[in-house]
Amino acid sequence: MRSVAAAGVAPACLATACLALACPALAGLAMAQPAAGDPPASFAPVVPGRTLRFPEDFGAHPEFRTEWWYVTGWLKTERGEPLGFQVTFFRTRPGIAEDNPSAFTAHQLLIAHGALSDPARGRLWHDQTIERAGFGLAEARSGDTAVWIDRWRLERTAGLYHADLDADEFALHLTLRATQALLLEGEAGFSRKGTAPQAASYYYSVPHLAVEGTIRRRAVGETVTGEAWLDHEWSSEYLEPQAVGWDWTGLNLDDGSALMAFRTRGTDGRMRWGAATLRTADGTVMSFGAPEVAFEPRGSWRSPRTGILYPIRWQLRIGARTLELEPLLDDQENDTRVSTGAIYWEGAVRALEAGRVVGRGYLELTGYGERLRLR
Repeated sequence: MRSVAAAGVAPACLATACLALACPALAGLAMAQPAAGDPPASFAPVVPGRTLRFPEDFGAHPEFRTEWWYVTGWLKTERGEPLGFQVTFFRTRPGIAEDNPSAFTAHQLLIAHGALSDPARGRLWHDQTIERAGFGLAEARSGDTAVWIDRWRLERTAGLYHADLDADEFALHLTLRATQALLLEGEAGFSRKGTAPQAASYYYSVPHLAVEGTIRRRAVGETVTGEAWLDHEWSSEYLEPQAVGWDWTGLNLDDGSALMAFRTRGTDGRMRWGAATLRTADGTVMSFGAPEVAFEPRGSWRSPRTGILYPIRWQLRIGARTLELEPLLDDQENDTRVSTGAIYWEGAVRALEAGRVVGRGYLELTGYGERLRLR
């Protein structure tokens, strides 16, 4: 496994940083620019009106530039100890030397992040790994979910998701079962990210996944149960040039409803674009545009490692409804500069309404140290 520990290196773009820093053998390719006269890479556009089809759209879409499968959730040990977890796989198409037929050419790159939020120990266990696709060592298959890098894997078989992650200090071996239908985000799965028409993704979620399996922290293994949220997005131009990052949350609410909300931010810290989807317990789906979505920070935490100040406590307004988001653990910073070139905060949060806990989920904060680069 090409597992890489976080290091104090300068952030870079997704396609070049991951090659040069995590795959030294590919560094020359990463730093190379297309030769004069080489045709530019042609990435598939995200356009409205495309009907998402399943199981095909559970799988990879290699004609697009960027794609990810994001699984986040809450676990409980046999002793009742709460934990947050993240298992994420990224596929990226660098768009370099695309006419080179060699199997050693990095036509597709696979990246994986894993994390375990551990409030009892006051720490975030996290790791990352990266590999070019090919040779059976790393793949993102089309047709259904099957993405892996060596012993890190996310796969959907017989309607069940299986997440397996073996890092040096921790491990996750989880089975996730859908208890609800998948949720198409945006306009039937077409999710706009800004005013520019090309700034968009195809996007669906699977809320309220029932989870069971085992975890390991160092040499100690335990049985766990819990609930999770899966996001799958693919895009060729996710952010507008004026956007520096985003704030996102996915919440499994206790009454069986599910809420996704996000906003993108400009250089002034203000919202450039926002949207939300709420599916109620009876299956009614409501979509909200930017005027009806508001993220208001209510408390911050400064990382002792990077010095970045993150607003980790929020008031979230969706239409007439107001929720408070409180982190399970303040320090849930992910330093992934050696794989994606980014430092971000992503962690387990509780959702409160009128002072009462009404759900649990995850919160992601990107672009606070510096502008997030997806290419």
